[in-house]
Amino acid sequence: MLKSLVHYSMATVLLGAAASASAAQLSTDARGAIPHDVQQLVVIDYRAMQDSTTAMDLRDRVMPPELKQFDDALKKTALSNQGSMDQYVDELAFALFRPSTSASGSGSSSGDTLMTVGIAQGQFPMQDIVARFRAQKLKPAMVRANSVYPMTKAGMVLCFVDPSTMIFGDKDAVNKALEARDGLAPSMLTNNNMMSAMQSVDSNPLWSILDDKGTQTMMGQLLGQAGSATDFATVSKKLESSWYSMDFQHGVKFDLTISAGDAFTAATLSSLMTAAVMVKKMTSSDAEKEALNATSISSSADQLSIAFASTDTEFSSLLHSPLFESMVR
Repeated sequence: MLKSLVHYSMATVLLGAAASASAAQLSTDARGAIPHDVQQLVVIDYRAMQDSTTAMDLRDRVMPPELKQFDDALKKTALSNQGSMDQYVDELAFALFRPSTSASGSGSSSGDTLMTVGIAQGQFPMQDIVARFRAQKLKPAMVRANSVYPMTKAGMVLCFVDPSTMIFGDKDAVNKALEARDGLAPSMLTNNNMMSAMQSVDSNPLWSILDDKGTQTMMGQLLGQAGSATDFATVSKKLESSWYSMDFQHGVKFDLTISAGDAFTAATLSSLMTAAVMVKKMTSSDAEKEALNATSISSSADQLSIAFASTDTEFSSLLHSPLFESMVR
């Protein structure tokens, strides 16, 4: 049950990354590098995670291969003895998006194809990094005025769009992000639904927003077997967007809001969620039951709200439970 409260696609990348009251906000330059058809965006105050043992423990358990691969590659190719990206990154974001089929900005997204791009904001030793690239004879590929440096043989690349913002990921995904930033394809800045959802949460240390398709998929995972019910099949088509925030300042707190389109859909989802929690409790351990008991579900007007809270000790026990293992595999 907790699986999609903290895990949908790349959402598990960032669960353990926020610990203070700091806000994880993206600059306009960073937002402009996110393609228009973003299915999910997750943003964290990367600096703050080092202040919480619970946050670091969770991060270690859910850290995705892409982030570890990037960190390792950056240390080997660019930072050397200067340390890891932990020293320089203030905010970290991952965007899961459907790429446009045209670089002119007029093309539609390419169906169910999804790409992921990472964006890091911070105070980077940009000149030192570029100098080390040159010393290793790593030549950038020029994408218009952008220097795109190879990071790994597997195709991961890095590009500084300004001294405090870097884009990284698979070469094709980074190229799509640069198309958006350079105005050759629409960016998230013109996606009114996602920009509106972002305003609800971007003052938090960790937050995520999902579009209609992302919300439908998340709710299907969240409901489990209950998601196959006829009621869900009917109401899922009305889901518009969702957003959540999470912090570790005083224990662990998680809040998810789903824009359901109308009051009837929100109430139906609330009933399905409540039933799913009751079923899960029947086979849960004591730690899992505590987590489920700490999860509140309610609907108001056209929104469904789900909240979870626990102490650090309770959450630490949950990290080692079968329920959590099923969430992150």
